[in-house]
Amino acid sequence: MELPHTLPERLFLLAYDIEKRRLTSRSRLGFLMRAAILAELLIQGHIADATGGPVARAQAVPDPMLDEMLQQIASSRRRSWQHWVGKRNRQAIHQVRDRLERDRWIRVERRRILGIFPHTVVTVRDTRVVRRLLATVSSAVRGGTPVARMSRRDAALVALAAMARLRAGLPRADWRAARTRVDTLGDTVAPIPRALRKAIEAAESAAAAAG
Repeated sequence: MELPHTLPERLFLLAYDIEKRRLTSRSRLGFLMRAAILAELLIQGHIADATGGPVARAQAVPDPMLDEMLQQIASSRRRSWQHWVGKRNRQAIHQVRDRLERDRWIRVERRRILGIFPHTVVTVRDTRVVRRLLATVSSAVRGGTPVARMSRRDAALVALAAMARLRAGLPRADWRAARTRVDTLGDTVAPIPRALRKAIEAAESAAAAAG
């Protein structure tokens, strides 16, 4: 069975709860999408890690979603990975969602609650795609696949899912037991997983202080 090509698309689908038929981790999803776009650019060699943050290694890429992030990095002074994870993170959700809808991986229903408040319902058209992603995560976390034999994209999928606290069908005990292994998987796209964790923690701390 085919999967969407890019990491942000795969992680968006992984955030879908098959049983409850809804997206999970909505408050963290935007940060996850931004981190996944950065990781995809890193995997493809379009950006690199340098002192102080990412640097562009290409002038442009044909994928509009990736190219937008690349141009932001290229036109800015050097900024931290955490900065790029947090920037325009809500917009990133819409970018990935709309692309998945266009390519018919998901169905999006736009409604209004009480006829006033906009509300969006996302449904994955073929849940076998999600189950395949869940199987990849389960095998990686439980040690079924040696790290050296995993693709860089699959390793990043698991590491970023862990930092965003996606359950991905696994109990918390499994994630805790595999912490060292997850860190090793995250090394394939370092320092993005750590930047994702810090961005989420900063946002949650700010929300707690305000609330």
